[in-house]
Amino acid sequence: MAEIKENTNHLVNEKSPYLLQHAHNPVDWYPWSEEAFDKARKEDKPVFLSIGYSTCHWCHVMEEESFSGKTIADILNRDFISIKVDREERPDIDSVYMNAVQKMTGSGGWPLNVFITPDKKIFYGGTYFAPEQLKIILSSIEDLWKNKREKILKPSEELMNLMNEETLARNHTTEVSDVVFNTAFEFLLSQYDSMYGGFGTFPKFPSSQTFSFLLRYYYRTKNKTALEMVKNSISHILDGGIYDQLGSGIHRYSTDQKWFLPHFEKMLYDQALITKVFLEIYQITREEKYAEAARDILEFVLREMTSPEGVFYSALDADSFNNDENSVKKTEGAFYIWEKKEIIRILGNKTGEIFCYYYGIQEDGNVSNDSHGEFIRKNVLAVSNNLTNTAKHFNMQHKEIENELNRSHQLLFHSREKRPKPFLDDKILTDWNALMISAFAKGGLILNEPRYVNASINSANFVLSRLKTEKGTLLHRYRDQIAGIPGFLDDYAFFINSLLDLYEATFEGIYLKEALALNDKMLELFEDKVNGGFFLTAVGTETILQNRIKEFYDGAYPSGNSIALINLIKLSRITQKNILKQSSKKSIDFISEALSKFPTAYLMSLIALNNSLEPENEIVIVSNDSKDSSVSQINYLIHRFYLSGWSFLFHNMNENDIILSIVPRIRNYALISDKTTIYVCKDNICQPPITDIGRFQEILETEKNKFFPKNNL
Repeated sequence: MAEIKENTNHLVNEKSPYLLQHAHNPVDWYPWSEEAFDKARKEDKPVFLSIGYSTCHWCHVMEEESFSGKTIADILNRDFISIKVDREERPDIDSVYMNAVQKMTGSGGWPLNVFITPDKKIFYGGTYFAPEQLKIILSSIEDLWKNKREKILKPSEELMNLMNEETLARNHTTEVSDVVFNTAFEFLLSQYDSMYGGFGTFPKFPSSQTFSFLLRYYYRTKNKTALEMVKNSISHILDGGIYDQLGSGIHRYSTDQKWFLPHFEKMLYDQALITKVFLEIYQITREEKYAEAARDILEFVLREMTSPEGVFYSALDADSFNNDENSVKKTEGAFYIWEKKEIIRILGNKTGEIFCYYYGIQEDGNVSNDSHGEFIRKNVLAVSNNLTNTAKHFNMQHKEIENELNRSHQLLFHSREKRPKPFLDDKILTDWNALMISAFAKGGLILNEPRYVNASINSANFVLSRLKTEKGTLLHRYRDQIAGIPGFLDDYAFFINSLLDLYEATFEGIYLKEALALNDKMLELFEDKVNGGFFLTAVGTETILQNRIKEFYDGAYPSGNSIALINLIKLSRITQKNILKQSSKKSIDFISEALSKFPTAYLMSLIALNNSLEPENEIVIVSNDSKDSSVSQINYLIHRFYLSGWSFLFHNMNENDIILSIVPRIRNYALISDKTTIYVCKDNICQPPITDIGRFQEILETEKNKFFPKNNL
């Protein structure tokens, strides 16, 4: 049913899908702008700032309950200036006020609703407020603002002063030893759920950074427990409701310990990060199920989250209309859940019963914890009985059950495609696209699938042509043919990292050249030249606090600082530029104390530290023809293996190679007998050149067995 949109507020010309979802509320919303704050100052009103994102379930609930009705809108319009912010467009604003609310209340989340002064100082905040609760809060704050303002301004000043002090954090260098890796591992082990995988009880997130650290720890120590923790977790994730059993793709998180009932939104960054974990564990174990899982997610992204220009959309919503032409209300997970009678109708009795047994489908529904009544008689698809038990139950062979399930998946997938689809947030974010570029580049190499490499090329070229300015700076967001918002640290760090991955996938020197140029720009705009590390925002851009903020901790995706550090270490080894080595050392020095005290909050920085401690190993391929099939064969062989911290370079002798201008020393690697030649250099000492691919494969196998003994997989 089409909505009748009677109201129009100041959000109507914005590009953010989240802001546009609120553009026809009766609340007189403003975007974050000086116009709004000037109005607040002129009218002497407090500002109600509401921060969320377009695929946030509880943001939708609050919009429907509170912001669509006249009662609360009238209060807000009379007593406040109301501002909406998309946290995905403005992570800098979100970061400041989320930090403040966490300090005030001990928790945080979205929607984030805060009350601030016209000069942007917070004095009260929280997350989701029910309508009656919100009305009480609005009334109380209106009274305090008019009659007891000093009572709220004094603690506000104290909080803002504390946060300003934090931005002045100085370098307290601590010697970081190998013990920090063991400390992080032991803590993760103490939190590990050996029954269902993952960490803690609930909610459970697909902790990609944690999994990547554990795989790196296994590489470093040969501690098989670390590998088993990842394998067990991934096994339960792939069998759980958090994984879309029909269409692939990972949902944002599980509300329960068993990975059964998710919040159903699908975020681009989750697809990218979990794919890289699947690829890494496939490199280590060579178990085909991990390659298949990576392929499935990459295919899902190509099918559902890729624009006609080849760039990647941000997210799919959790909520959608029910499969009913009279449906007027969106509900959580409606697109993904099933009634048993639907399944039997589509599959028939015999095949339907097999499918229902395998997935634990019940007539009354299989969701036991349904506090909001959204899953009555509905079923989430999560493996309940494995293939062996299902085959035994129906007295059939494994292969027969597999065939029945495969056919069922296809039939149900095509049936599901006819349902109303979840809302697609089609904005293009540079940082999230970069994560996906890396996943496709690595996936193309490791899985030997050129389509995936081409997908990464298309997106990278789009960013370079549409989101990079003439001044060589990056922009953060693209939508409706318009790029905007100055790039944040994550945009630079993630995109540089993706260009390095794309260089290794293609050996096209232009991507390495672009990575270096952007790295120089990142150092210019974001580096803390005194203390080390990088600020979230560029020099000269808006700041809410007295100083720019600097973040190292990993959240839903890695911190920009950790990826910037990984890039610096890699580029310093490739180019041998001392300035890059100095910057990486200063970053490590800055975070060393935090790493020693709370290593699991900074797992990607631990991976960067690990890279810095590893020997300078590289493989150089020299050829007189970049199209020589042996070059791609060699590159595929290299990436069949998990080689932590290695660099890979290619030099075409017959071209004015871009690489020569970046890595002049590469001219020292000669072509032997006019054959493609491979140099394996470990800790800056090169072994004799190799022209026989079989011999090269033997060396790689030896290297793998050194770190991953066959009896330890």
